[in-house]
Amino acid sequence: MITILCTFAALAAPYSLVAGPVEKVADGFQFTEGPIWMPSTGLLFSDVPADTIYRSDNRGDKTAFRSPSGHSNGLALDRGGRLIACEHGNRRVTHTESDGTIAVLADAYLGRRLNSPNDVTVKSDGTIFFTDPPYGVEESRRELPFCGVYAIKPGGELVLLSVYFSHPNGICLSPDEKTIYIADSQDNFIQAYDLREDGSLANSRLFCRCDNPDGIKRDKQGNVWAATANGIMVFRADGSLAGTIKVPEHPSNCAFGGEDGNTLFITARTGLYKVRIK
Repeated sequence: MITILCTFAALAAPYSLVAGPVEKVADGFQFTEGPIWMPSTGLLFSDVPADTIYRSDNRGDKTAFRSPSGHSNGLALDRGGRLIACEHGNRRVTHTESDGTIAVLADAYLGRRLNSPNDVTVKSDGTIFFTDPPYGVEESRRELPFCGVYAIKPGGELVLLSVYFSHPNGICLSPDEKTIYIADSQDNFIQAYDLREDGSLANSRLFCRCDNPDGIKRDKQGNVWAATANGIMVFRADGSLAGTIKVPEHPSNCAFGGEDGNTLFITARTGLYKVRIK
């Protein structure tokens, strides 16, 4: 394991968010994405071009969890602990049953194929929110004239929430699940919305601007951790910058995990990294 010192600027008073250096956990990948911590399994993450979901423990050992994976991208867990996958290549969102069976949750809207489901988050009531940019799909093969943000209701209904974004990417919820954050990786901003009880969006507002935001996560204090071209940028709940974690490679996403939940795992191009968080 390689230890790489990181810098963290403009720390949020009254405490520092970082408790140690950035460490490389594993490398040799093509393009890593979608990290998610499963307590019984360890860290899962996608290598999109390699068409594989990998499993890694805290020591850096890695094994293939699923291959082929449908060129999966973002991953999440539903209320039952099942794996939710945005299958970039198959242009669908799926979940995996305990016996390994893969069930399709969404692959078309109004009879037209989705573009390229990218990232996903799950509300405590079971609603699944995901983004659908056009990455990897030639324009001639696109069936929808927009890039949407969607919700899959607990009963299975697919609902279009927004066509506002040119390239919707990372998505996450506030701790109280009353606010949803959506990153646009091409137009360089993260937008916030109030999330109504029925799952619809209201009160659209700019949360922050940052360079090429990709995956985003939030912590229990409501800070938003965004993988950007400048590193992992941490924004307070009011959108102000708390600090930036410099990563040796351009990060694509991040996730909290480890036995105490205080390790931030970072997927970054060919490598997987981690840093201890207070």
